[in-house]
Amino acid sequence: MEATVSWVNNLTFLGRSGSGHAVVFDADRDSNTAPTPMEMLLMSAGACSSVDVVGILQKARQQVQHCEVQLSAERAETVPKVFTKLHLHFVVTGTDVSEKQVERAVNLSAEKYCSVSIMLAQSVKVTHSFSIKQAE
Repeated sequence: MEATVSWVNNLTFLGRSGSGHAVVFDADRDSNTAPTPMEMLLMSAGACSSVDVVGILQKARQQVQHCEVQLSAERAETVPKVFTKLHLHFVVTGTDVSEKQVERAVNLSAEKYCSVSIMLAQSVKVTHSFSIKQAE
């Protein structure tokens, strides 16, 4: 896997993945034109886990209509301001979605499949929870 990151101006950078996709980063909270690198890392953990949870639930033939992961993180007070805690709360919406299946999907993502959160768990306390909403 390869990527490049190029300075655009001020504290704005353009990342390009080896697969040809581009994303903007902005560490200047005054201009606030794009997510910071730490925000991107947080969202990456959520995206990685969500792919797992939705895929596992679909394979289990659960009638999932929506899945959202609400992420919260705490950072160290001093430099380097690394994440010290990360929590992922999944809100799964569907028809007759099994609590057992959602719990299984979240646990499999956390313990086996999500490379991002598993990598972060090497140095950050990562926790997971979920809730289920009945579709209207």
